[in-house]
Order: sequence, then C-alpha cells, then structure tokens
Amino acid sequence: MRHLIDILDFSVEELQELIDTANDIIAFPEKYSERCHGKKLATLFFEPSTRTRLSFEAAMYELGGQVLGFSEAQSSSAAKGESVADTAKVISCYADIIAMRHPKEGAPLVAAMNASIPVINAGDGGHNHPTQTLADLLTIYREKGGFEHLTVGFCGDLKFGRTVHSLIEALSRYEGIKVVLISPEELKLPSYIKKDVLREKNIPYLQTTDLEAVMPELDILYMTRVQRERFFNEEDYLRLKDSYILTPDKLQNAKPDLSILHPLPRVNEISVAIDQDPRACYFKQVLYGKYMRMALILKLLKEAGRL
Repeated sequence: MRHLIDILDFSVEELQELIDTANDIIAFPEKYSERCHGKKLATLFFEPSTRTRLSFEAAMYELGGQVLGFSEAQSSSAAKGESVADTAKVISCYADIIAMRHPKEGAPLVAAMNASIPVINAGDGGHNHPTQTLADLLTIYREKGGFEHLTVGFCGDLKFGRTVHSLIEALSRYEGIKVVLISPEELKLPSYIKKDVLREKNIPYLQTTDLEAVMPELDILYMTRVQRERFFNEEDYLRLKDSYILTPDKLQNAKPDLSILHPLPRVNEISVAIDQDPRACYFKQVLYGKYMRMALILKLLKEAGRL
C-alpha cells in the first residue's frame, strides 16, 4: 500500500509523473471528470484548515468522486479518546483514500500503519506538509520550467514552518540548488534539517537575518507567516510576528523574473500592494495545489488497485 507521508516517499521520477498528470488535467479537465466516480475521500482534519481541506474536497469532486469527513477534532471520536490507529481502521471501512491533518508530528504515519487504504499526510504539526510541497513544485515548474540551478530564499518562520521543511527536502534532489535562509535567530531552520538535508547533500546555503541584502540573488522567494499556534509563549509570538513584511520597496533590487510564493494563510507578511505584481505567484499556487492533489489521488488509488 502506497501512502504519502513525507515528500521523500516519492522519487524524482514520480514527482515528475504527478506534475505531468497535473499539467494534463489543466489542459484537458474533461478527460478526468469521472475518473473517481463511486470513490470516496475521507478528510480527517484534527486541526483547522481552509485551503488544504477544501482543495482536497474540490480535487475529489472534480474527479467525479465523493467526500466524507470532519474539520475539527471535536467533531470526531478523538474527543472521546479514540486513538489515531483505531480511527484509521474505522475509516478504512467507509472510504477509498484518507487525507489527514493532525497537530501531532507522526500521526499520519500511525494512521498509514493501521489503515487498509492509502493515507495522505495533509500536515502534521511542525513536521511535514508534502501536498503543499506538490503545489509548490508545480508552481515552480510552471514559472521556471524546471528545478535545476535555482537560488531559493525561505523567509520568516523556518523553525515551525512544515512547508519550508518539506520543500527543502524536495528541492535537495535537484542539481545546482542554492538555499538562502532568512529568519530571526529564534526561528532559524532546525539543525537536523541543515545536517541531514543541506550538509548531507552538499547544498550551498546562507543563513541571514537581512532579506533586502540577499534579494538580488533570489530566483524564488518563499515567504511564510509566523505561526501563532506553534508558540508556547504569546509574548514571543508578538515580538517576532512582524519580523519580515514584504513591501514593494523591498523588491526594488529583486530580479524581474523573481517568483514570490507563500503557502498561505497570509497575515501581514506580504503587503496587499504586491498582489498585482506579476511576480506574485501565491494565488496561482493555491490553484495548482488542487491539480496536484487530483494527480496524487489518481496515482494512489490506481496503485492501491481501487481505480
């Protein structure tokens, strides 16, 4: 049984296969409108979500399938103390595939170990968010034509930003990637990612607190919000939340073909004045996420023999 728990679960070739399928869906949506007729996706969201949950639901509906599930832990038997393992076994009786978001790292892996249907990690705590990475990869591919020889800046909350962790892992497998890490000292990229991914794969990286100083080097700027829900201390959140705010003046020395990405939701870290800039890609990113999730659902159902 194939699952997607970590972006590294898929080879570079499989990622390209998903990108190719997503591009085909964009070009010929009518070919896919009934591919999942009679199939059910269970969305098990133990943590709030707008884009990811609705994107999965839209993806399944556009494939002709159906959706069941819940959008908060209090709406499920988890509120009564049911384990993730038991939930996965129960839902396997009702659905063909599961998309799970959970505040605890590793919960989707536990679900995958106990489910008899494919499980997709839709975000687990501050750890991983592989389907957001699929959206990011399709955005980069369509904007840049590929992934090689790019300088990618990650700005904001790099400590708790699971989207950052997953995208760094994904990009680390392509030739000529350079990474620039822009954050306050308190929100630096975890040392295990620097050690296990960047240093292990000899990827050049720069760590800085100065966004404007490195702006001219960047092909891609990946902005993130400072996540209030990951902080134990409200004072620390309030002190750090406005560390980086991207405004038009900060783009004066940026490349004309810079691509600005953001996994959303945005709070105030990107000025709305940038929304009209042709370099702003974050709303395209949302749409591309739906197409990549459609491609992923098709791939996992097919490999499970359910399609």
